[in-house]
Amino acid sequence: MKKIDYKKKLKHLYNASAKKVEVVEVPKMNFLMVDGEGDPNTSQSFSDAITALYPLAYTLKFMVKKGEMGIDYGVLPLEALWWADDMSAFSTGNKDAWKWTVIIMQPEFITGDMVKEATEEVRKKKNPISLPLVRFETFSEGKAAQTMHIGPFSEEGPTIEKVHNFITESGFKLSGKHHEIYLSDIRKAAPEKWKTIIRQPLK
Repeated sequence: MKKIDYKKKLKHLYNASAKKVEVVEVPKMNFLMVDGEGDPNTSQSFSDAITALYPLAYTLKFMVKKGEMGIDYGVLPLEALWWADDMSAFSTGNKDAWKWTVIIMQPEFITGDMVKEATEEVRKKKNPISLPLVRFETFSEGKAAQTMHIGPFSEEGPTIEKVHNFITESGFKLSGKHHEIYLSDIRKAAPEKWKTIIRQPLK
């Protein structure tokens, strides 16, 4: 059986230095996505979105492993895109005004038909409330600056500022949505050890 470790294969995208900000070129990739808005700490819809994404991602993984392809791969980490209609909501901390898309990257051989089949399987078994909101879509991020934040989400501010300062000091402008990749299982790891890639597209 063929095994693919996408975290290693795409190491420049799913690992980052905590000491410095680096520029990466992010190619077009396919994702399972759910949109929503509101404070992620209190929003039921944020929790519901994650509860829909994971079973679908794991169902696809096992379909590929047991099917004709016979490929075993690890499910990629949860990611999220963040923005607000009024971007001052980020600096003022008004999280109720935040908008988000939670996403999980899918290997290049996953097709829309496979996602439909997996969705039906998840619907029969668990039927999470946000399952109908999941879409399968290509996302092209392009050039971006990123670094690793180690610690709780509530302390990300200075790390985000460091990335933004790097972009402007390098002669670029911020472009697109604030992007976070969650590498730690927050149910098991201590908050001071949480690893989150902070990424900001630039132009």
